[in-house]
Amino acid sequence: MNEPVDLSVYKETLLFLVTAGVVAPLFFRLRISPVLGYLLAGVALGPYGLGAIARQAPWLSALAINVEAIDRIAAFGVVALMFTMGLELSFERLRRMRHLVFGLGLTQVVVTTLILGAAGWRLGLSPPSALAIGAALSMSSTAIVIPMLVESKRLHSGAGRASLSVLLFQDLAVAPLLVMTGALSAAGERGLAWQLLTTLVPAALVLTALVIFGRLALRPFFHFVAETKSPEFFMAACLLVVLGDGLAAAASHLSMALGAFVAGLLLAETEYRREIEVTIEPFRGLLLGLYFLSVGATINPAFILARPLLILGLVVALTVAKGLTLFGLSRAFRMPSRSAAETSLLLGPGGEFGFVMIGAALAGGLIDRALATTLITAVALSMIVIPGLAKLGARIGSVPRGAARAPEIPPDSEASRVIIVGYGRVGALIGDMLDRHGIPFIAVDANAGVTSQARSDGKPVYYGDAARPEYLRRCGLETARAVVVTMDSTVANEAVVETTRRLRPDITLVARARDADHARALYGLGVTDAVPETIEASLQLSEAVLVDIGVPMGLVIASIHEKRDEFRKLLAAAGAPDRPRSTRGPRRG
Repeated sequence: MNEPVDLSVYKETLLFLVTAGVVAPLFFRLRISPVLGYLLAGVALGPYGLGAIARQAPWLSALAINVEAIDRIAAFGVVALMFTMGLELSFERLRRMRHLVFGLGLTQVVVTTLILGAAGWRLGLSPPSALAIGAALSMSSTAIVIPMLVESKRLHSGAGRASLSVLLFQDLAVAPLLVMTGALSAAGERGLAWQLLTTLVPAALVLTALVIFGRLALRPFFHFVAETKSPEFFMAACLLVVLGDGLAAAASHLSMALGAFVAGLLLAETEYRREIEVTIEPFRGLLLGLYFLSVGATINPAFILARPLLILGLVVALTVAKGLTLFGLSRAFRMPSRSAAETSLLLGPGGEFGFVMIGAALAGGLIDRALATTLITAVALSMIVIPGLAKLGARIGSVPRGAARAPEIPPDSEASRVIIVGYGRVGALIGDMLDRHGIPFIAVDANAGVTSQARSDGKPVYYGDAARPEYLRRCGLETARAVVVTMDSTVANEAVVETTRRLRPDITLVARARDADHARALYGLGVTDAVPETIEASLQLSEAVLVDIGVPMGLVIASIHEKRDEFRKLLAAAGAPDRPRSTRGPRRG
């Protein structure tokens, strides 16, 4: 006999999957950010929505979410987000952003904390309480802002880089600010300086150890896993690194998100970067959705309706005060006014780390529960308006047609580059020829040994499966100049060709073919050019014979090109009836 199943164990999981599978796609179809859908679903399903109604109608309790049951898992959403942000960067690119991270970021935290703290002191809070609250409210939302910038493709804009820099420093500042909050409370018996020393020194040592260990161990570890050619093992390795580095950082009083970010930075310089991005993306999306759901569940509509002027006034005051401060600081750092305005709108509302710091201030006796509830509600409500402010900021930050663009730190050379799929003897030769002509490229290969050797030779080769659409997008297919498919396997070649042509009907797509039959199949899939090995070998042999017996070189080359063109036309025409053709015809040689 089957034992009865306790359905309550699966309630939160089921409700979240309904939100992720129905509510979020609905908002996406309506061209509204899914983040807003998760937040509103959290309000509706949380303890202050259906949870409150369920006290009068117990049968509704099955539809209410227990926030405590999902909080710890939801926290990993921010951890996964910071890991992928680290993958987007590298130590070199972070070094080039240092004036924004440690200049604008540091100034924003200090100045905003002092301004908001002074406002709290004027409103009657004690200086320690006011300073702790000012620090909590100076935080902005990494979990909402960064996905917005990625979704709108503005992460590499001036405002995107400034926002990322400020958010990175805020994450670095969480540990010392929490120590400061503890020192300001009654529990801080030894003073702020001693607590900072005893907390930050071990944290710095652990962070250094993570960097050293990561540089020595992460590439060999992923090489070892990749050689198994098992997607399941590779996925497990990715999750192990994210959670392992995050927990190691948390154990040293740093945020888990910071540890995951460092791991991402280290892996950004390896050949496994893009495969890791594709592998971790679904987990990041789901965990972030769960995080937004938990944030929405902290909002109490009844509390807001009971004090609408106070709550909404705090939301407006917080957003305006932080926004104006950040705008002035951004202009002081010579940012264009449009980028400064967009950055201010993105970072003006509160952030998730504000909840943590307000909780620490409450636990330390610096504020009472009524004030803590008011502040948490205001911060959460301010986070809900971020999607609207992001759209307004994108309009403001967009450069008018004809106007000069402000210089920005360039991302990796993704525009107008060639993607080589397969970096064996053929792919490597193509890469060398592209280098000779000064054309940027990246290469992809599913053989861990090939990618490892190529990376040691300084070649931009990445491990991964290029037949997957999301992987090709990560390689910059949308802006690539051409794709060259050179793998030995005919099935693998056709899979990559089919995926590439579906995603980019207009791109130049050249593929290696085994023989004439394979070339016809590739033309049927829409390649611009298919190059059969057997025909090319015959043409090269013919060229060698003709030159060796004394035929003038010019006549030989002309006849070879003419014969090659004849073969191309015949193969393309033969392949056309079998499968839908590309909008581009075969090029003439």
